[in-house]
Amino acid sequence: MIPLRFSSPLCDSFELYIIYHQQGNNLTDIAVFILLGFQGSPQLRLSLFSLLLVVFSVTVCGNLLIITLVSTSKILHTPMYFFISQLSICDISLTSDVVPNLLHILLYNGAPITFIGCMTQFYFFCVAETFECLLLTVMSYDRYVAICNPLRYSSIMTSPLCVKLSIVAWLVSFSVAFFDTFTTSRLKFCGSNIIDHLLCDLIPLQEISCSDTFPLNLQMYLQSFLFVIIPIIIIVASYVNIIRTILSIPSNISRQKAFSTCSSHLIVVSIFYWTMFSVHVFPTRGQTSNANKILSLLYTVFTPLANPIIYSLRNKDIKKSAQEAIHRQINFL
Repeated sequence: MIPLRFSSPLCDSFELYIIYHQQGNNLTDIAVFILLGFQGSPQLRLSLFSLLLVVFSVTVCGNLLIITLVSTSKILHTPMYFFISQLSICDISLTSDVVPNLLHILLYNGAPITFIGCMTQFYFFCVAETFECLLLTVMSYDRYVAICNPLRYSSIMTSPLCVKLSIVAWLVSFSVAFFDTFTTSRLKFCGSNIIDHLLCDLIPLQEISCSDTFPLNLQMYLQSFLFVIIPIIIIVASYVNIIRTILSIPSNISRQKAFSTCSSHLIVVSIFYWTMFSVHVFPTRGQTSNANKILSLLYTVFTPLANPIIYSLRNKDIKKSAQEAIHRQINFL
């Protein structure tokens, strides 16, 4: 391995050592990348740093609150809230994978990341992305059974089944992410080591690679069909049946309650898949513009913040559990 001293004009506050693996007499594989993040004036980057730090703190606290309430409050020991708590775990892992390093990038106007660190970030990013696709599908099935077959809901959506579905979703996500990361790590990076993005994601890595990316693209499109298109079909089919059932309910009050139980999930699904399709499913070559960075920021930072807000603000049980928890703490003190 040969270290080359490199002073980056984009990262003018420090000097980098760009390391290459040597094969024969040629320098072939870059072992350190530079993530640029958002380039701009120190004032702009400091403002964005402060905003993201607040968002990150609120996101982690909000999702931890939901996990704690679901695990401690008896009225929340239902399949729907169990899946919401799993979504909160996923959101914490996603935002923790991206935001701390992004804050570092903003402080230094770009920052180095090792090849191993880059692949590790990409791996956990893929895990969270795949798991949320699967979990939102399971949650739509849970709402379908609750509304379309309420008399058998407790016998179908049992606690063991919910735990098994969650475990399977996590195992599939870890496995898919492993294959994605392994395939991506086989790419050759023999040119520029500068990644004009917020994190180590597939499209930016492909853009600086000098390998043939067709096999990787083929793999990703196949996985998109399996873990994005098919889940969307299941979700749409579930909600078509849910809407038909709700519209057949004679009571307006009952219809409103039924719609209320699904609205939060629909909002989360819409936000997630809109950003998913914008950034990953139908990307275009050269898609590392500021617009794409903003979409990625929405997907990785603000969506995990929005999920607990959507579920808590629109859910009476979570509000009640939170109030009871606060009263218990006050009485304890």
